[in-house]
Amino acid sequence: MTNVNPVGWFDIYVSDIQRAKKFYETVFNVKLVDLPLEWGKQSLFPFSPESPNISGALVEKVTMQPNANNTVVYFETADCVAEEKRIEEAGGKVVQPKMHIGEFGYVSVFIDSEGNTVGLHSLK
Repeated sequence: MTNVNPVGWFDIYVSDIQRAKKFYETVFNVKLVDLPLEWGKQSLFPFSPESPNISGALVEKVTMQPNANNTVVYFETADCVAEEKRIEEAGGKVVQPKMHIGEFGYVSVFIDSEGNTVGLHSLK
């Protein structure tokens, strides 16, 4: 691998795109953008080609059902606790509150409104 950050994209499979979109917009205080319907039902997270970080989308597909055994995607945040406070209100559940992971900072893990396991990562 030649990239320092080898992950280039993520899809989070959902069964109800509108419910999931509302959940992620509430938790992360962002606006997701619906992609053209000919690409399928997808809502894109904020994206800038100049950013060193990655982006991705919520994807509603009949053939891909969300479940807690999907690969865990970790969202970068200033402090995991800020998003943790909004998760249950948005219809999710924190399953691992903010936890120290040594020199790598902190993580927390939650179940989103669709049943997916998702993580948060912060340095403080």
